[in-house]
Amino acid sequence: MVGSKPLNIELYALALKHASIADEVVHGLKISNERLEYLGDAFLGAIIAEFLYQKFPYRDEGFLTETRSRMVNREALNEIARKIGLQKIIEAQQSGKNFQIHKSIYGDTLEAMVGAIYMDRGYAFTRNFVLKRIVIHFDVDDLITTTANYKSKIIEWSQKESKVIEFSTVSVTGNQRFKEFTVEILVDRTSIATGKGATKKKAEQEAAKAACESLSLL
Repeated sequence: MVGSKPLNIELYALALKHASIADEVVHGLKISNERLEYLGDAFLGAIIAEFLYQKFPYRDEGFLTETRSRMVNREALNEIARKIGLQKIIEAQQSGKNFQIHKSIYGDTLEAMVGAIYMDRGYAFTRNFVLKRIVIHFDVDDLITTTANYKSKIIEWSQKESKVIEFSTVSVTGNQRFKEFTVEILVDRTSIATGKGATKKKAEQEAAKAACESLSLL
């Protein structure tokens, strides 16, 4: 899976160990993959950022940020983790009345694996793994032509969950040429996210994106 024999197999065993079966140790710290996940998340984001920076030399920061976020969102990473077979070897609680595998477990474990690879083999090896085993699963050109409609996603969620959702324009600042809209999303009259944009539509999409992220819909 990694592409080479591990130097420290214990790192990979830890990367596959979900918090649901973690052993508690000194100071309340549990032995699970969460610390490696934190590390892997940082390196995965950085490597993909570099990949996009080189692939699209004439696109702005906003485009690069949006494309990266769509490549590292939980749904995408969950799918890739399954494709490379992580779901077959993850250690997690699989019995008991409270058993429930969180929907992000596969993507979280993939990030933990990236963290383990970095600690075991260093940056260059990790970069090669990300490009050859993760990025390869994306059709980036197709990805950037498919516009994500976060507003539709959050509305669909509200209907499914029988929630009352409202997009409220909080403020409009600037002048006739340059305006900035601030939109707030309320669910059952409780604010859950805000977004800003040069148009009301863009502000709504930004707010909806933030709401989707907070609700783990991405």
